[in-house]
Amino acid sequence: MKNTINWFEIPVLNFERAKKIYETILDDPIQVMPHPEYKYGLLPGDMRNGVSGGIVEGNGFEPSTKGTLIYLNGGEDLSVAISKVEAAGGKLIFPKRAIRANGFVAHFIDTEGNKIAFHSPK
Repeated sequence: MKNTINWFEIPVLNFERAKKIYETILDDPIQVMPHPEYKYGLLPGDMRNGVSGGIVEGNGFEPSTKGTLIYLNGGEDLSVAISKVEAAGGKLIFPKRAIRANGFVAHFIDTEGNKIAFHSPK
């Protein structure tokens, strides 16, 4: 098994608003995918050799600050990604902190009410 995680979905209340924050902080477009029941967008990632996920608006998808915490790739230097969070409508709740030799992490609340985290080497 290459990765424990295969795919993840971030629930959103307002697809366009969520699309905007994730495009801004990840500095990459969200690919809108047709779906018969939901509004769905693919986050940037290598779908053949890595792990990625999507944002989804629809019945049964509820944003939360509790439960599983998803760590997004914060790029080479986490300072760049977190500098975009509040300007894009999110709220930084756990500033950049070192995790010993494993790099850095930070947590934020997205525009939809999800607690999400970043990880990076610097």
